[in-house]
Amino acid sequence: MPDTPNGRFCWYELMTTDPEAAQAFYARVAGWTTCPWEDGETPYTMWMSGERPIGGVMTLPEEAAASGAPPCWLAYVSTPDADATTSKATSLGGKVLHSMDIPKVGRIAVLADPTGGVLSVLQPEEETPGHDAFAEVGEFSWHELATRDWKAAWAYYSDLFGWQEADQMDMGEMGVYQMFGRGAHPLGGMFNGPEERPVGWVFYVRVPDVNAAVETVKELGGQVMNGPMEVPGGDLVAQCMDPQGVVFALHSTAHEGAEAG
Repeated sequence: MPDTPNGRFCWYELMTTDPEAAQAFYARVAGWTTCPWEDGETPYTMWMSGERPIGGVMTLPEEAAASGAPPCWLAYVSTPDADATTSKATSLGGKVLHSMDIPKVGRIAVLADPTGGVLSVLQPEEETPGHDAFAEVGEFSWHELATRDWKAAWAYYSDLFGWQEADQMDMGEMGVYQMFGRGAHPLGGMFNGPEERPVGWVFYVRVPDVNAAVETVKELGGQVMNGPMEVPGGDLVAQCMDPQGVVFALHSTAHEGAEAG
């Protein structure tokens, strides 16, 4: 069995109230197609970026909705031992919200960090999905946690997944934006968000041109919550909401933006 890396973002699952509408929306915005996964007991639809499966879409489970979970994107982080990771998460002040075995996939667990951010872990049965190279167009390129105590969140995640500190950005009155990675390429950042922003992770999809993508978001009934705006280095980003109320974000590199312009 191949070695499973610890701490790789490897799968992205959209839990929504209308999977068919979501598939039509993200096909236009992100350029994805879909493909049925037929090995499981329950029907499941995968997101495809070109020939590569990057995640899935499903109806928000009734039990999740009953417990107060909104429609959302949920990212999975790889681990060689899901039970050991959940035990360690608990010892670090996190909570195990759900765990289960999925035949032909592996063992998963949904974890809440001590500040309220939620990620899943996956111990795959076979090859670990994803890769460690810089994200290509159509893949998720940035992972951002807005919280109330980024230092506590960073202590938790760096210990749990072995993520490494990258650059810090001083945002003035908003404080520090701490970036992190697990090798050559930064993975994301965490910061103390404003009170009106809920605690949680937002995942950025790399697109050829953020300006064009946000126009498509608006055309299809989504909302642009912030941006497009330039970030240090010249890349463009925008935070959006799909028609079912799920928050996501868009990213294009400075080189792509110059070509598109």
